[in-house]
Amino acid sequence: MYLPPHFEETDSEAITGLIARFPLAVIVCVHDGDIIANHLPLMLNGKAQLIGHIARSNRLHELIEDGEDMLAIFRAEDAYISPNWYPTKQETHRHVPTWNYQTVHVRGRVTFSHEHKDKLAVVGKLTKSQERQASGDRAWKMSDAPQDFMAHMLDNIVAFRIDIESISAKSKLSQNRDAVDFDSVSDAMRRLGKDSLSAEMDRIADTRKSGGSG
Repeated sequence: MYLPPHFEETDSEAITGLIARFPLAVIVCVHDGDIIANHLPLMLNGKAQLIGHIARSNRLHELIEDGEDMLAIFRAEDAYISPNWYPTKQETHRHVPTWNYQTVHVRGRVTFSHEHKDKLAVVGKLTKSQERQASGDRAWKMSDAPQDFMAHMLDNIVAFRIDIESISAKSKLSQNRDAVDFDSVSDAMRRLGKDSLSAEMDRIADTRKSGGSG
């Protein structure tokens, strides 16, 4: 990933928070020279692993051997940035459109599992994580479904983990702009209802004021 220093995200809490809020990842690997990509919800299991599952009919677990490299790409909210939002445009007109976004790339080695206990654990953790946000106190539980039905569903998936070897993250959020332009873009994000981007730009603004980098 092209990663200029001023857009490199180094805040570990921001990185793990992005993965938690936007868990649908693109996992990418290579088999016999072909690039394979799948869209799958993943979650961190501690600090050193990502976990998820695929349909048993997805041949990924047959094509990719345990221990092979895998890249998981997470992407948060994004937005087109108009030059008209820069107050300094009126002075110089030396501005062009761009795009603001955040992404996290996690590289590691994959291990697949057909064990019932592993599949149960992965589905349980992913479900619990998402149901808390979706349903609160009325969260759906695996025990709500008939036991034979859940057994059938688990039989038709394959669990996997990615043992993390490196993480790179990018927050391209107008940090390279003058403060007046940065603030104007942040205001535009709020007007457009881009709540996640607006909150992240607020975080960066706070970091700027404290003299740090984000």
